[in-house]
Amino acid sequence: MEGKFAMTILIFLGAAIVMAPLVKRLGLSSVIGYILGGIIIGPFILKLSGKETDNIMHTTEFGVVLLLFLVGLELEPKKFWAMRKKILGLGLSQMLITIGLLFGIFYLAGWQPDVAMAVAICFAMSSTAIVLQTLREKNLFQTTSGEASFSTLLFQDIAVIPILAILPVLAHYNPPEEETAVTLLLQELPEWLQPFSILFGVGLLIVLGRYVFVPFLRFVSKSNLAELLTAASLFLVIGVSELMIAVGLSAALGAFIAGLMLANSEFRHELEAQVDPFKGLFLAVFFVSVGASINFFVIEKDPMFIFTTVITVLLVKFAVLFGIGKYHKFSIDQNFIYAFALSQVGEFAFVLLNYSSKLYLVSPELNDQLMAVTAITMCITPILLIVNDRFINPRFNPDSGDHTELGIPENLEPRKIIIVGFGHFGSTVGRLLRANKVKATVLDHDSDRVKLLRSHGFKVYYGDATRLPILRTAGAEEAEILVLCLDDPEANKSVAEMAKKHFPQLRIFVRAKNRLDAYSFLNNGIDNIYRETLGTAVDMAVDVLHASGMRKYTARRLGKRFEMIDKASVRQLAKEQMNDEMTFTTHEALQREAELLSLDSVSIENSEWADHESQFNESEQ
Repeated sequence: MEGKFAMTILIFLGAAIVMAPLVKRLGLSSVIGYILGGIIIGPFILKLSGKETDNIMHTTEFGVVLLLFLVGLELEPKKFWAMRKKILGLGLSQMLITIGLLFGIFYLAGWQPDVAMAVAICFAMSSTAIVLQTLREKNLFQTTSGEASFSTLLFQDIAVIPILAILPVLAHYNPPEEETAVTLLLQELPEWLQPFSILFGVGLLIVLGRYVFVPFLRFVSKSNLAELLTAASLFLVIGVSELMIAVGLSAALGAFIAGLMLANSEFRHELEAQVDPFKGLFLAVFFVSVGASINFFVIEKDPMFIFTTVITVLLVKFAVLFGIGKYHKFSIDQNFIYAFALSQVGEFAFVLLNYSSKLYLVSPELNDQLMAVTAITMCITPILLIVNDRFINPRFNPDSGDHTELGIPENLEPRKIIIVGFGHFGSTVGRLLRANKVKATVLDHDSDRVKLLRSHGFKVYYGDATRLPILRTAGAEEAEILVLCLDDPEANKSVAEMAKKHFPQLRIFVRAKNRLDAYSFLNNGIDNIYRETLGTAVDMAVDVLHASGMRKYTARRLGKRFEMIDKASVRQLAKEQMNDEMTFTTHEALQREAELLSLDSVSIENSEWADHESQFNESEQ
């Protein structure tokens, strides 16, 4: 049995690995690739998915939990509190209007009232996994449509709890204790605590986030073992999910609140980097399982009913969402994105429909048909968004590259500068920038130092910048300047090479221990190099010249001239040895030193430094 399950997982992963790159080459969403892969390996085509598809789907729904945790990390509590009216207003109106219209249509079509209401409630839900994944891929979280979509989805996630309580009432059914709605997703609470479960759960998470989570991560980070941080990150998310289930809340909602509590902590970027790969893996397999779960045999029996229901649901939900967006005065392009993105039926419908079937609200045959409807709408949504991007959005928003038209808030401040390493060298750079009110994001791998700096108001995060995910989550894709101040020259070289490869827009300023490091950076195309001993040594020499009787101004001018000559000499020597090996023996280092001394004596009298000297004189005056 275990072998069959492992083989099924292997097949699902293979489908995801093959199909996602293929559809990406066509400019389509990876979600389409995953779902197509599931359809291909499903029971209707290759018949490779096996009987474990449902178990795999329920297991990989944990990807939604991880996704909401990451969304919480990207939001600040203040911003979330500012969104409370949107969450209640957009979410509640969408749910009530959609349920009302779908109930009316199903009732007029001859359905029993209780069945019509149950299905309408299930179909009012949208797919958190598809919508949030698409928003992340298209970088739409900060847009009007992105915030509206997230607000609506968050309300739906909260609404799952009362929905599970409403369905037994519709069925006039008192389930045994082991089958209650609460125990479907969560454990039973004492009766006196049930009405306060949401407040209790949220309050508990706030306390844990402030007094337990961050100290726990600081303790783990002191080990400097990457695998322990990975384990700690997953431990937190899984632990919070189980805790929320125990107090009667959705695991996804609990993960979101936990992320929100850690959004201002120094471990924000480290957590993002650790959790993101697992989120992507779980969601990929989840979408493949959605594709594999489509029962084409059920569709074949009554295709008219299936596709009529699909079209009806998509049109009703689109109309409701578009109307809500218009009421809230969304721009036309943002309104289309909002309406198309949430028009499908969500993954929670799989759970709710199965539960409705257990309550005898929905017959097994109708349940299979509605499952197919749910999966088909989830498959169609990415296609609708592509149609919107290619044909509808250009017509209503010709200048789609204008971020103001896309609805990005004007007061959004992109992270322009990232400082890596905040030791003795980096702290001087950071303090000078801060003193002149220039904001920078700081990355450091010393948890004690990070804690100290945050207590003094620095925007600093814990993380190892030699790892690409950490650099990316710190904002390297949007940043303009990267300042490398690590003590380890090899680490600086590693980060510099990685940044040049993956973030070519960055201007890199790097600390070099000595001339040998400078040669390496120069030959790798990095021009902004700062040897940590050069300036201090020149300052000492200038003071010695002044102490020997020379005028201070003259000594400073000569020191500045020497510094410029030395920098130019290093650049010249770096070019000469570009094809040589970078490892220097003592003899070779001394030979290079002799060449520098020769260049000094030649260059001191060279007129090419006149322009630099005149610039120095002007700055002194």
